[in-house]
Amino acid sequence: MTPTFPTELKSVRDWLRYMVSRMNAADVAFGQGFVDAYDEAAYLVLHTVHLPLDRLEPFLDARLTDDECARLAAIVARRVEAREPAAYITGEAWLGPFRFRVDPRVLIPRSHLFELMQDGFSPWLDDMGTPQRILDLCTGSACLAIAAAHFFPDAQVDAVDLSAEALDVARPNVADHGLEERVELLQGDLFAPLAGRRYDLVISNPPYVTTAAMTALPAEFRHEPEMALGAGDDGMDIVRRIIADAPRHLNPGGMLLVEVGHNMAQTEQAFPDLPLVWLDTDSATAPVFLLRAEDLT
Repeated sequence: MTPTFPTELKSVRDWLRYMVSRMNAADVAFGQGFVDAYDEAAYLVLHTVHLPLDRLEPFLDARLTDDECARLAAIVARRVEAREPAAYITGEAWLGPFRFRVDPRVLIPRSHLFELMQDGFSPWLDDMGTPQRILDLCTGSACLAIAAAHFFPDAQVDAVDLSAEALDVARPNVADHGLEERVELLQGDLFAPLAGRRYDLVISNPPYVTTAAMTALPAEFRHEPEMALGAGDDGMDIVRRIIADAPRHLNPGGMLLVEVGHNMAQTEQAFPDLPLVWLDTDSATAPVFLLRAEDLT
């Protein structure tokens, strides 16, 4: 059945306004790649009618065909009524200039680690030099592993995930970026498939949502894999295991960077004896901590 829509909607501008109004009225949740209704609506309209994602203005008053209007009505229904995240509707997500295929088998790419990576993790890696071996734990779509391979073009990158389904999404992403020779995907539980391997840099955006926060997640986030989000009462179940096993896989002078979102207090309570270094980004205060190999021995 074709979704119904107001017949007054004729142009890109009309549909952009309508979509913003519908999302705001329904109080949909953001934070899965977009921060507000306007940016997300602009993306969904442009993507649906196959217009350049970075050139809205020239097309605002372009009239749409009946078929295009029907497709946009279906997008509104999926986003507003079914509360599907935009990335799952379009099958893609972006980190900076990098495009990734996504679907409900993987977490939608978004990461404070990526913000820090754009500057080469400076000044934290300056003394170490350019990392030659990088590990991305809980890789999901492989977005961080792929970004690391771009930002550190001399490095070999290993990327591990427990979910075979997630790695089925990651493989075409690695291929899309032409990185099959430099990014190796491995299935297993954290460090389990990495016997004998050591790294200059280990990064991870692991599950860290507390049990209480999981029960309060907006509907949009419930479309994502639960195993990629939930991590016990204090959100530290996976982080504890990463910290416990990291010393066996870090080279001397190597570094561990882990994203924990708003869980700074829980992290410090869980690891009171570790010299955690908290890193700020442009969008958040202390969402990532850093530990050196020597801090873990």
